[in-house]
Amino acid sequence: MNIADFQNPWTDKDVEQHWDRVAHVYVEENNRVQDAHNQRFTRALELLDISAAHRVLNISSRDCGLLPFIDVLCKRVDVLNAEISQGLIDCASRAHPEARQMKLEGYSSLSLPAGRFDRVLSFETLEHVANPVAFLAELLRITLPGGRLVLSCPPATSEIAYRLYTVLAGGHGEGPHRFPSSREVKQWLKVAGWKLVKHEGTLLIPVGPKILRALGERIIARCQNTFVAELGIRQFYVCRKQP
Repeated sequence: MNIADFQNPWTDKDVEQHWDRVAHVYVEENNRVQDAHNQRFTRALELLDISAAHRVLNISSRDCGLLPFIDVLCKRVDVLNAEISQGLIDCASRAHPEARQMKLEGYSSLSLPAGRFDRVLSFETLEHVANPVAFLAELLRITLPGGRLVLSCPPATSEIAYRLYTVLAGGHGEGPHRFPSSREVKQWLKVAGWKLVKHEGTLLIPVGPKILRALGERIIARCQNTFVAELGIRQFYVCRKQP
């Protein structure tokens, strides 16, 4: 099985152009569903196992919304924020002028040295990249042996919910994407060379009263490794690069 076999019918440039088009409304639209949006940061940092000695890559960093959360946990950690959209980089620069940012030209070939990072975070990016396995292989290349990747991605079951939300509430849209099943993501990770440590579905009820959302999380926590977990709109994958 070749990496080329996993190519999607769009380019990384198409993805870049979408996020450039919606950069001016990105923060505003995410603030409408702030709790669900920020859950990606809080849960991922619980899974990351981070210390001040670690070098961290955040890809794609969007508006650098991760930074306030990571500062609370570990102020001195070295974070590189990598983003494909110049519009979102400009947005992040205004909100977080202290952020160290890098412009990506594509996802399948990263201009970063091998074995550079101890920890890698990737939020809702895998479903957009032109070639997901090439992207995961690049993340493996730039990670130190024993390093950790925490990745989030909506599952295939989220497509209907996304389209319904777009019709009813608008939002910034997803642009070129395909939400993969967790089975597919696990296959991609294996082909790319990652060792999967943990997989969990979250956000069974992403919006609504807090008590209802909390109930949804209790239900999905008890139903991991079942189809119910696949209904959670955010799936987390914790992976390790073998020494």
